[in-house]
Amino acid sequence: FHERGRLAVCTCLIAHPEGMSFSDLQRACNLTDGNLSRHLQALSEMKIVSLERHADNGRPTTTCTITRAGRARFLAYVDVLEAVVRDVQRGAASQSDVRARSTIPGLATT
Repeated sequence: FHERGRLAVCTCLIAHPEGMSFSDLQRACNLTDGNLSRHLQALSEMKIVSLERHADNGRPTTTCTITRAGRARFLAYVDVLEAVVRDVQRGAASQSDVRARSTIPGLATT
């Protein structure tokens, strides 16, 4: 999920549980045909998305849907990512406190 394109694809599909057409997903993620195809192929092989090919008004269409397992894996990934961001923010806040104390006369930092 860490790659920008796959993150965008999964984020869109989580927001549209009924699925999205290939062309709608391409526009939403701002990806080329080839790039989106490659990401969908990889995500499909990992059972994160399902791809259903059908005819829509006589035109071939692919509907992309996140699987139940894909949804669970993506949400678990987001939870881990949020924890990492919180840790970084705590560390940045601690460093900011140390810098603030070191600029106040009479406060020693250890």
